[in-house]
Amino acid sequence: MDYDLNAIVTPYVTSYIREKTVQKDEFLRGLEKYAEENRIPIVEPETARLLSVITKLVKPAKILEVGCAIGYSSILMSRSLAQDGQILTLEYDPVMVKTARENVKKAGLEGIINVIEADAKDYLAYLDEDEIFDVIFLDGPKAHYLYMLDDAVRLLKKGGLLISDNILFKGMTADDDHFARRKVTIIHRLQEYIDALMSHPQLETSILSQGDGVALSIKTVSDFERFGY
Repeated sequence: MDYDLNAIVTPYVTSYIREKTVQKDEFLRGLEKYAEENRIPIVEPETARLLSVITKLVKPAKILEVGCAIGYSSILMSRSLAQDGQILTLEYDPVMVKTARENVKKAGLEGIINVIEADAKDYLAYLDEDEIFDVIFLDGPKAHYLYMLDDAVRLLKKGGLLISDNILFKGMTADDDHFARRKVTIIHRLQEYIDALMSHPQLETSILSQGDGVALSIKTVSDFERFGY
């Protein structure tokens, strides 16, 4: 059997998982079709299901998303919010911002999802520490993850979850002999980002070979804080 060297998981396993991972939400299925037809990148189907399961477990009151695109992930995660929950999502591309806002309106989520046109790495630095989030989902420019990490940790509540998508980048971050030279900057920065996640004193991180690679990082609580010292 031949294998696609650009795949993280062998293609027949990916095909099997995707065959079983059918989106039940009609509105989200419509967005998936639109994204496919217009070649707009959204989260992989298995990553979308992971997001749905995790957010249902966490029941977050506040989510921060970096990289909105057409609004697919925000709308997906909105299904799992706590009562009166809110999502702040950032997008740099004005065309995507317009499309996302239209989709949010069609979904009846204008009071729940706030789409901001902004460069995330600059915008996060200006958010006050009072803006604490239960979940932060990074799905924007991969080369910028490293520069957003400090602010992401600062804005994440203790016990909160940082989700970083596409960190294995078709497997390229795992092997210096296996990446396109034009991607060298992104790959090296993702490698640095993974190292920073794994060594961060406030985070406990697990890397999953889900979709295009997902890191789940919990902001830990010290023993002093846990026992009220």
